[in-house]
Amino acid sequence: MPQPRIAGSGSSRRSMNPFTATYNAFVVSENAPIVRSITAFGFAVTFLATGWGEYLLSFVPPLPSFGPPRLLTSASPA
Repeated sequence: MPQPRIAGSGSSRRSMNPFTATYNAFVVSENAPIVRSITAFGFAVTFLATGWGEYLLSFVPPLPSFGPPRLLTSASPA
């Protein structure tokens, strides 16, 4: 006959603190592509906000300008 289990024995799952749970959520292989994408986006935004980003973007030609918007009037001034 098996012995009865004692409540609180080592077989129960330990509760994790928030830092451990967050760390485990980042390193789980299911979340790896999402974590990498968010990290790459953060680095890109940070880089483009610096002087190096302005230097990099100085080589990009500006978009064509069509001038200021004009008010369309149907009647010509008299």
